[in-house]
Parts: sequence; C-alpha cells; structure tokens
Amino acid sequence: MSLVDTRTPDPKRLISGATGDWEIIIGLEVHAQVTSNSKLFSGASTHFGNAANSNVSLVDAAMPGMLPVINQECVAQAVRTGLGLKAQINNRSVFDRKNYFYPDLPQGYQISQFKDPIVGEGKIIISVGPDRQGQFEDIEIGIERLHLEQDAGKSMHDQHPSMSYVDLNRSGVALMEIVSKPDMRSADEAKAYVTKLRSILRYLGTCDGNMDEGSMRADVNVSVRKPGGEFGTRCEIKNVNSIRFVGQAIESEARRQIAIIEDGGTIDQETRLFDPAKGETRSMRSKEDAHDYRYFPDPDLLPLEFDDAFVESLKADLPELPDDKKARFVADMGLSVYDASILVSEKAIADYFEEVARGRDGKMAANWVINDLLGALNKSGKAIEETPVSPAQLGAIIDMIKDGTISGKIAKDLFEIIWEEGGDPADVVEKRGMKQVTDTGAIEKAVDEVIAANPDQVAKAQAKPALAGWFVGQVMKATGGKANPKAVQDLVKAKLGIVDE
Repeated sequence: MSLVDTRTPDPKRLISGATGDWEIIIGLEVHAQVTSNSKLFSGASTHFGNAANSNVSLVDAAMPGMLPVINQECVAQAVRTGLGLKAQINNRSVFDRKNYFYPDLPQGYQISQFKDPIVGEGKIIISVGPDRQGQFEDIEIGIERLHLEQDAGKSMHDQHPSMSYVDLNRSGVALMEIVSKPDMRSADEAKAYVTKLRSILRYLGTCDGNMDEGSMRADVNVSVRKPGGEFGTRCEIKNVNSIRFVGQAIESEARRQIAIIEDGGTIDQETRLFDPAKGETRSMRSKEDAHDYRYFPDPDLLPLEFDDAFVESLKADLPELPDDKKARFVADMGLSVYDASILVSEKAIADYFEEVARGRDGKMAANWVINDLLGALNKSGKAIEETPVSPAQLGAIIDMIKDGTISGKIAKDLFEIIWEEGGDPADVVEKRGMKQVTDTGAIEKAVDEVIAANPDQVAKAQAKPALAGWFVGQVMKATGGKANPKAVQDLVKAKLGIVDE
C-alpha cells in the first residue's frame, strides 16, 4: 500500500489524547470472493456449505503434476469490478507465487499477483453523516489496485482434543483483493467505505458480499500521527468479518497506539487480530514485507492478456451502479439525496422501490418503502428478500390512497394486515369495510356531533384558529379514520366560522 497523503487534517475527525489531538490513518485490503461456479484454477465447485473437503480437485489438493488452468469467468468478474470502481484495466497482468507455509495451504505457496495486477488505480465516493445540520459529506477514497488470487483452506482446531483438521473446500477459490489508498481518517469513513464497496460488488454481481460466510473480509491497516505529521508505523488487523467490527477494531487499535506513544514507547509493525468479545486487538505475528514472501512469476501460468474488445464487451453489459441510480432518483423523481441514498444502498431495495414507483408518484412511493416497509423489516429482523409485502401489494395500497378509496390512516392499518395475512389489498378493503367515507352528509353529521359535545373547545378554536385541528382529529377518531381528511377539515372550518387568510 503506497503512503501518499491526499487529505489535509479535519478537526472533526481528530481524537484527543493526553498530549493533544491525533489523526488516524486507515487503509483497507478487502478480500472479496468472486462469484463463479468453479474455482480460479480448477473446475471444483465453490458452493458454500458443502461437506468438508467435498469441493476439492487434484489441483486444489496440490497433487504432483497437477497444473492450474485459468477460469475465464473469474477474469471477467475482476474486470467488471475494475470498471465499476472506475479503475484502470490492465490488458496484461502476471500471476506470481507468494511463498508461505500454513497447514491449510497445500501447495506451500499462494498464486496471487504482485507487481502487475489485473486492475490499477480507481476510486470510490463515500458519504459520511449526517452531521448536526443533517448534511452528508462526500469523500473520494482512492483504490490502489485490484488483483486476483486463490484462497487458502481452513484449519479447524475445535474438532478434536489433540489434533487440528483441515478443510480444503475454500482452497483455490478465486478472490479479488481490493486495496485502498490510506485515505480514510475515521472509523465511520472506513465503515462507509466497506458498505459502499459491498454495495457496488453486489450491484455488479461479482461478489455476494456475505461477510458472515467469509466471502468478504477486510484487513485493516491503522496508524496514528500528530495532525499533518509524517505517517506513523502501521499495524494490520487481519480478517475482520463485519462492518461493525471494522469500526470497533479501528477505534480500539488507534487508542492502543496513542497510549503507547504518549507513554514514550514505539509502535512495532505487526499483524494483529480483533477480539469482538473484549473489544480489543491482540498481537498475532510480526508483519511480513513483500521480500519475506519471495514473490516470483508462476512458471506454470503465462501472463494474462486480453484486448480492448474484451473489456468493451463487459463494459456494455454493466448494470446501473449506486451513484448513477441515486443521481437519477434525485433528478427524475425529485427525491432527497438522503432518501435516494437509502434506496440505492442495496440493489434489492432499489429494485423493489422502482417496481413500486413505476407509474406512481416517486416521493410517495419512497416514503412508503423507507418508512413503512423498511421500518417493518428492521423491526422484524427480515431482509428485503424476505418481505411478506410484494411491490404489487404496496403499489395497490398507494393507488387506493391516491384515488381516495382509503385514507392515509386506513392505509397504515391495511399495510399491517397485508404484512401479517397477505391477500389482495383491494379485496381486504372491500371485505372489511375499510373504504374512506366521502359522503359529505355522513361527515357533516360527525362534525356536528363533535362540535356540539365540546362547546369550550369551540370558543378556543374561534379565538385561535390553529386549534381547529383538534376537531379534525376527533372527527377522524369518531369515524374510525375512514372520513376523507380534506372534507373533514373543510367542514370543521366552515362550522366554526374560520376563514383561511
């Protein structure tokens, strides 16, 4: 990771120590499992959850004489990702052997890319906030490189009291290592970066982003310095597997380093692990440098080369990405940047919203999706894919509000019924007598009864017209929320003799 300072110190990002303010410098190396049916150099399955050592070919097990063969779809997925990151695509790249020795690495080396990666510099725009004024700050985070490499297997130490087992199902699975520049200055920025990167990968379909399954994980590089000073010695926190833990690990590690320096000590460059239970990092091993891995070009693999036509064919089929979709929602549908940001955060949410909004008022559709649907999903712990209310059902509820069939209040009740019981919203309204009362005679009768029962309130409302809303609320309550709110409001004002100025 190159150490080039691209940002000036921001006072609101600084953290206080005993000797003054400190600035955190953060860079991330995200390992994203490539979405493909087979591994990077073999035809073995990549399906998650299969029995241990069932997704293993002779190549993955490093049997003598077995040679790797590149998976073209994995190459295409890396290029798609590079295009999504607005990065330089390198038509020529080289696979190297990275030499180290773990029980779960059968070859004794990892096939990776070092000096000549498949993707060069790119960028991601993250939004951090909101601040006290409700504003978001857009920050550009540089991407240094993306390279392809094969994953190692998994050592299991809890299967036997005196032995460790090895599962090679992941051995040889294609990974994209996406290396950021050290452009982040707070835990919130790092969390926003991982969130945005995961969203882009999911939109592209190049990685499922499921951190709980290990298909996306982050190595977090943290150092501290006095604002504007030289970069400090960094420590790398390995294999952080949730966005929340990324933030906690950064906060803990920064505080640890500041305490050591302020006590007169120095930071050792090392690899550390984050313990979520204790909320702290602990030493794992001294940090290796590139020379420790003895990189050299893999003699079994020719340089990877493709032409511009291959890149252009992939570019032509790219989906609309989150930033472009957000800009369209704001420009074409009149949504706020905040609402649009929520809707594009996950492709499944954006797809759901667009289906609801098709042919309808975008702002109204956005309010229902964000406040009611996502609120109910969050409360019940469900993902958007698990929603019991389909876009067609929510669209039907919105249509009935717009044509006056039901009131906004009744619509909330109807949404809960559809959530719990399902069914066609129009049939539910008909069978349960939920239609809005638009008969002015019936509404006038209810208004007269409320006014007659509350003479003291009448005098107050006539003296202070703003209190007329109280009568509107009482009439709506008396009619079970079925009365047309506009008709109620007009009749209340007329009965009370209130004239709009």
